[in-house]
Amino acid sequence: MAETPPAPLSRAVHWIDLHPAAADLRQLVLEGMARRPRQLPAWLLYDAEGSRLFEAITEQPEYTLTRVETALLEQRATAMAGAMAAGLSGSPVLVEFGAGNLRKVSPLLRALGPAAFAALDISADHLAAACGVLQQAHPSLPVLGVCCDYSQLDALPDNPLLAGRPRLGFYPGSSLGNFDPGEARALLARFRRLLGPQGRLLIGIDQPRAVALMEAAYNDPSGVSAAFALNLLHRLNRELDGDFDPDAFRYEAWWEEEHSRIAMALVSRLTQSVGLAGAHWRFAQGEPLISEFSVKYTPEAFRALAGSAGWLPLARWSDPGGQLSLHLLGQADSEDQRAESHHEP
Repeated sequence: MAETPPAPLSRAVHWIDLHPAAADLRQLVLEGMARRPRQLPAWLLYDAEGSRLFEAITEQPEYTLTRVETALLEQRATAMAGAMAAGLSGSPVLVEFGAGNLRKVSPLLRALGPAAFAALDISADHLAAACGVLQQAHPSLPVLGVCCDYSQLDALPDNPLLAGRPRLGFYPGSSLGNFDPGEARALLARFRRLLGPQGRLLIGIDQPRAVALMEAAYNDPSGVSAAFALNLLHRLNRELDGDFDPDAFRYEAWWEEEHSRIAMALVSRLTQSVGLAGAHWRFAQGEPLISEFSVKYTPEAFRALAGSAGWLPLARWSDPGGQLSLHLLGQADSEDQRAESHHEP
């Protein structure tokens, strides 16, 4: 169930709530707490307050990913839309995974002119508000909001807006980096099944760069990243009867070269015992609770990962500074079996 009912929606916005049930949430947390190091699903960070704090992170001067990707979409949307829709039979449906505030998709919607748009995200209130704003900006576009954990979705909802049309996927923000490579491969394969035989996927991938710049992006001096991570403890206390003392943990983020990723964690300041979900967990002083990872992929490494999940690279667009790429993928067992067609700076 959603943490609170979504705000009233326009009649032009359709809504489906597939948020994991409380029992499922409890099981995921218990499994994560039993891991070494302890690690919880990254989507738990995104309740209403967490979504608000993440938006604030994207506005920090150290966090350039959102601004760079937004500018790239605005500059290259026409080329991207043309490549996405090339050769499709019928007007497509655009499906955005991990939709967030929906501020990146508008240039693509204008260039693509899809028959409908479906936005998938875990934070119900945040998604409902974003869908309403988007529909006002595109009044003729049917919009479907789906509150769900898209990483566990077996099929897109049975809805008339999605029926009988080719599906194009959009996954910006380098969110794939929140998953380890094995999980990322499984997620890419899941996207293939969700999008179907004609499906293509436009995906944003953050690339490695100077370590100091990457670490600064996740350690802003304003403390917003720390507040974002610590909000996880407030959510666990509220929803799973936890008794975490947020002041007993400090936030840290660091680069792990061997895994090509930033690790973000709440580190116990002292030896302590914490109650959560009907169990007790002991933390040693200095022990981390991983809140999320952010894996960085070179273009070559990402193409290899996508290929192992059954995708064929069709095109790539990158910013001049080489911070990120937007990759277009096609189904490896479809008519998209051809060499990568674009590689544009």
